[in-house]
Amino acid sequence: MSRKVAASGITINNLLPGSFDTDRLVTKFQADAKANNISVEEAKKRRMTKLPAGRFGHGPRSSAKACAYLCSVHAGYITGQNLLVDGGAYPGTY
Repeated sequence: MSRKVAASGITINNLLPGSFDTDRLVTKFQADAKANNISVEEAKKRRMTKLPAGRFGHGPRSSAKACAYLCSVHAGYITGQNLLVDGGAYPGTY
């Protein structure tokens, strides 16, 4: 679809967020901690070590900024793309 409407100035892209420091993630850490009989901090640390960036995204505002960019005139020539905002979690590019 993105290729069919690109000539009309319409862009279609996907924003694919990874692990962001949100209440949902804290709830996940609490559940993991309870299931594995570890502290919430240990559950968080274990999850963070799996991320190449070594940290979580800084809340919803980080992905919102990427979204704002894709919606701006600065990204007018970007269409049909998947933008991973995941701290390098997806191993697609080397």
